[in-house]
Amino acid sequence: MPDFLSLDRVRFGYGKRVILNDISMRFERGRVVALIGGSGSGKTTILRLIGGQLRPQQGAVVFDGHDVHRLDRDGLYALRRRMGMLYQFGALFTDLSSFENVAFPMREHTDLPESMIRDLVLLKLEAVGLRGAAHLRTSELSGGMARRVALARAIALDPPLIMYDEPFAGLDPVALATVAQLIRRLNDALGCASIVVSHDIKDAFAIADHVFLLAGGRIAAQGTPDEMKASEDPNVRQFLDGDIDGPIAFHFQAKPLAEDLGLGA
Repeated sequence: MPDFLSLDRVRFGYGKRVILNDISMRFERGRVVALIGGSGSGKTTILRLIGGQLRPQQGAVVFDGHDVHRLDRDGLYALRRRMGMLYQFGALFTDLSSFENVAFPMREHTDLPESMIRDLVLLKLEAVGLRGAAHLRTSELSGGMARRVALARAIALDPPLIMYDEPFAGLDPVALATVAQLIRRLNDALGCASIVVSHDIKDAFAIADHVFLLAGGRIAAQGTPDEMKASEDPNVRQFLDGDIDGPIAFHFQAKPLAEDLGLGA
């Protein structure tokens, strides 16, 4: 199956601070890919590069044959309509009901009649088990329910690419497992490409077909979940085992403390 989305030798940073250095990745439709790594390793940056919010200093991001960062504004907006996004903590419109949240992208990006939008919204909410909560406002939803409504909104336009930024953050174990299985089932039903950014190793590995571990601005390791679990690579073992000591540094790079404090040798 040809690559649906690719990052080719992408480099990105802020000034002298390099976030991603010569990163290449491939994504296919019908597969769930997990991006794991420590905070600040560039996982969310990759999602922003794919969506065109950030521009790489070198390399290319190609989505379904289109170089994302060579498109004009109209072309980029048209491409984004083919991307679903589940933001960390859902990011629902707080003054709208579940129904209105899911209907929003349909009204914004299509000319469908209200009768059809109504039916489609109810079908999306049914897919995440919340058709009965269509009338509830965001403040009336539990954390897990809000995340599922956000998931229904992310698939509102049946996008061929869905990106999930920490979809399991702040959820209790039952809600977490429910959202994880929804991601897997929706991916298989829609035949889309799914990218999951997560620190939750257990549930991310349970649904992923492939895993990238980011560290030090590079892909430190990659493989199937089983290959990653069996790996003896120090980067993989430190992250999966939660070890303090290892190649993944806790401290952000800085001058020696004595130098910063103005102390002599």
